Amino acid sequence: MRIPGFLTAILSSVLIQVSGHGQTQAYVHEGEVGFLAGAAHYFGDLNNRGAVNRPKQVFGIFIRKQVGNYVALRFSANYAELGYSDRYSRIEFNRRRNLSFNTSVLEMALQGDFNFYRFEPYSDEYFFTPYVTLGVGAFNFNPYAYLKGEKHFLRPLGTEGQGSAAYPDRGFYRNMAACFPLGMGIKYNIARNVNLTVEAVYRFTRTDYLDDVSGTYAGAQAFPPNPDGSPTTAFLLQDRSGETGIPIGDAGRQRGFTAQRDQYLFLQAGISLSISSYRCPK
Repeated sequence: MRIPGFLTAILSSVLIQVSGHGQTQAYVHEGEVGFLAGAAHYFGDLNNRGAVNRPKQVFGIFIRKQVGNYVALRFSANYAELGYSDRYSRIEFNRRRNLSFNTSVLEMALQGDFNFYRFEPYSDEYFFTPYVTLGVGAFNFNPYAYLKGEKHFLRPLGTEGQGSAAYPDRGFYRNMAACFPLGMGIKYNIARNVNLTVEAVYRFTRTDYLDDVSGTYAGAQAFPPNPDGSPTTAFLLQDRSGETGIPIGDAGRQRGFTAQRDQYLFLQAGISLSISSYRCPK
């Protein structure tokens, strides 16, 4: 049977539309892999007013798996430097206390990213979105300070009496702790498979010893002198107020604030490459 010409034209038009639609829909955004770099900042016992005046560096990589039009799972690894000193504080007690620290931080985290809009890097319509992110992770740290130009790791010194006969109930803190990232960011597709990301993510932690400061001074009885009668390195670093005036580190006197955990912030920008497939989406 011969099909009339007008029906042939209609069928051809429909097939062309369906074929074109199938081709545009076959390109599926699966996720991204990327690199981030920026500034890191510490908040805690030495910076208890939330000052942002001593940022340090942070670098990170991540892989993001898209699980819907608006949700993605992200695995990230970050390396950062954190540190602070009481001399930067506006609080008189902090300046008299005169403590300081630095530490490297290696962090790994699993996060959920929730887009405000659909994000399809290959699309002329959905190439930009703000997002919020939250998750859980773990990080390693090892605070240190300098005494007469020499670097000393603080944890093994027991600067709050950990491991001393005077305080058998004070154990050494762990140098690994959990963290909980929470923040916001923006993604923008700048080329077909290249995206620009800018984000600020705050980390709440489960340790109060990121800075090696938490409780009370242990006092001189926790730090007996060397065999030659000279003070130990631990004694000199647990109370440095003597460098600014009369020493204030009497046993039992407040040294830190145990009720609040330490925290840190990453402000980063970076580039990611889109991962895509050509399967038909559901």
